[in-house]
Amino acid sequence: MLERISYLTGMKKLKKTPRDLNKLAAFIVDQTTNEEPAQEEQPKKNPAAVELGRLGGLKGGKARAESLSANRRKDIAKKAAAARWTK
Repeated sequence: MLERISYLTGMKKLKKTPRDLNKLAAFIVDQTTNEEPAQEEQPKKNPAAVELGRLGGLKGGKARAESLSANRRKDIAKKAAAARWTK
């Protein structure tokens, strides 16, 4: 009995097994060869698209406010206030 307890406490915990068949196979090979699994690469962002998105965010609110009339801005503000207070 004591041998069984020491056996269970001495075992190291395995990581969660992947569900994808190819990843599971790679996981099993890594476990049997005692290697650490390779980290998955994160997709890199396109720098041009990031810059365009940033430019739009920097000028978006100001450009929209300038293009709206005072009455239209007032209507939008009333609608936003009504939506906040209906909760």
